[in-house]
Amino acid sequence: MQAYRRVEMTVGVFVIVGLLAISWLAIKVGQVGGIGESGYKLVANFDDAGGVRKGSDVMMAGVAIGRINSVTLTDNDHATMVLRINEGIKITEDAFASVRTKGIIGDRYIRITQGMDDTTLEPGSEIEETESAINIEDLISKYIFSGKE
Repeated sequence: MQAYRRVEMTVGVFVIVGLLAISWLAIKVGQVGGIGESGYKLVANFDDAGGVRKGSDVMMAGVAIGRINSVTLTDNDHATMVLRINEGIKITEDAFASVRTKGIIGDRYIRITQGMDDTTLEPGSEIEETESAINIEDLISKYIFSGKE
């Protein structure tokens, strides 16, 4: 009987340790609810968010350097995005943020292109230069209604 209880205790400990490990992994990988987040925030205003959502990547030179914390509509009909940039990544004051697409019909993300300035943005600063997404539907409708065929 005691051997049976010892097996039950061992299995119980392994299950608890496994659940804790899975929970820790989910928090670190998914950055759930602000837990496990590191880095600093920057703000960027766009005329059109173009389908970028909270959790989308922020990339520089093809490498993910952060994530989108929030996308909100401001009073003056602009999309304001709060970007969380990983620690150790420095963004220059004349950096350029643009909405891009992964592949032809892939997810949207923000691409940061560094400028020539040596001065870097402080946490909480705004990226001044932005470029909204290219809307294919708008381009097609402009072409069709312009009379060119």
